[in-house]
Amino acid sequence: MADNTKEVSKEEALKKRQTMNLVRSLLPIAGLVIVFIVFNILTDGRMWNKFSMAISSVYVTMIASTGVFFVMTMGGLDFSQGSILGMASIVVCMVSKTSIPLAILAGIATGAAIGAINGFFYVNRKIKSFIVTICTMFLFRGIIKYLTSNAPVQGSAKLIMLNTDTLKIACTAAIVVLGFIAFKFTKFGIYLKAIGAGEKAAKFGGIRTDRMKFLVYVLAGAITGFAAFINSIKVGSVTASGGNQVETQILIALVLGGMPISGGAKSRFTSIIIGSMLYVVLSSGLNMVGLSTQAQQLIQGVVFLVFVAVFADRESLRVIK
Repeated sequence: MADNTKEVSKEEALKKRQTMNLVRSLLPIAGLVIVFIVFNILTDGRMWNKFSMAISSVYVTMIASTGVFFVMTMGGLDFSQGSILGMASIVVCMVSKTSIPLAILAGIATGAAIGAINGFFYVNRKIKSFIVTICTMFLFRGIIKYLTSNAPVQGSAKLIMLNTDTLKIACTAAIVVLGFIAFKFTKFGIYLKAIGAGEKAAKFGGIRTDRMKFLVYVLAGAITGFAAFINSIKVGSVTASGGNQVETQILIALVLGGMPISGGAKSRFTSIIIGSMLYVVLSSGLNMVGLSTQAQQLIQGVVFLVFVAVFADRESLRVIK
């Protein structure tokens, strides 16, 4: 009798877990649809009419989120993405006066170099990822302000000529598709999930965890360095605020898309696409409604906390990497 009771309780627990996982997977999609409909009603249809304009700001966030998604899947954090974007944008603008293809490569190299700094201190010096990336965030934010203190860094006139939706969509799609293939169909994604689920177990399983963590930070920086090219062609210059708050936007976007802060096996690549879209729609909608900056930040903070509460894995969060 006791054995039957245990089996029933296990089945109930399994069904409950499956139901919760289904809710977690559908919540971001439902949230995107609901938020869009609500703001479309509140703005008397203006949200739909200006949808293409709102989406034009999603490209940089979606590209940069791809690299951060890899970092978070293995249980790390990266708060330096805004500074990486700002520094790489400055380099892109400077080098663009010589050659556009060379400028793109220079932006990628700049992002990869900063990512390598993050990876070195995180892996070799055993400093927590959030501490390392906060330090590099302030370090390079200071350099950005110094380089742009007298005037914005201007790029070549050819940069603005490249500012077309076709190019931005093609570049974003290329990064997302390549990231999806690598994450879903190669050992790269398996290794990331394994490290996020349990680094010691992954190490015993034969995964070179330190090497993997270092390379992922370099990759995340390189991807954001490419996003800097898309960022630069919008205005053709970089000011002291270049890349400011981008790291916050990326983190909120991924969590809104259903990304667990702790990473691991529950990480879904769709978090990048749905989360970026949801963040842009939410931000644009709040702006169209006419709310103050303080009110917008308050609402975004409440929504962010709700999604963190839903998607956080309490067991994994006991260890901060």
